[in-house]
Amino acid sequence: MATTNPIQFIQQVRAEVAKVSWPTRREVMLTSVMVFIMAALMATFFSLVDLGIRTGLAAVLNAF
Repeated sequence: MATTNPIQFIQQVRAEVAKVSWPTRREVMLTSVMVFIMAALMATFFSLVDLGIRTGLAAVLNAF
């Protein structure tokens, strides 16, 4: 591997960081809200599935 001195490394890092397309505050807020909504929906869904399985299993076990 070729070695570069620290000054060249920092220059290369700054050049790469300049190429990054940073999200706006609005985009970050919207995606964060969407993630929280999806997490809440998935938690609700899996809670209902768990409740259904638990109720069904309890019914089957109580039948015996």
